[in-house]
Amino acid sequence: MKHIHYLDEEAIEPTEAGAHGIKMRTVIGEKDGAPNFYMRIISLEAGGESPDHSHPWEHENFVISGKGTLEVEGKTVNLRPGDVTFIPPNAHHHFRAAEPMEML
Repeated sequence: MKHIHYLDEEAIEPTEAGAHGIKMRTVIGEKDGAPNFYMRIISLEAGGESPDHSHPWEHENFVISGKGTLEVEGKTVNLRPGDVTFIPPNAHHHFRAAEPMEML
């Protein structure tokens, strides 16, 4: 069992080209004995963005606070608190924050 406050987990800034104004906290992951599931809190500053990227696993996200956009395979949607997104495996995607935004 693991029980923490998410702010107790170290915030890591991604170093990939195109990433800026973004921090991620892996609150559940492989080091916790979860080889098939990662829970991350993603914090973006206003104007922060992830690189356009893809990978062989899917994403499920829940917008906790703030507003921004998500582009998946050329289609852009607006994000706001309470929104849920699903990004299929291998789909090119990119998050951008219009204001400070946190996602699960």
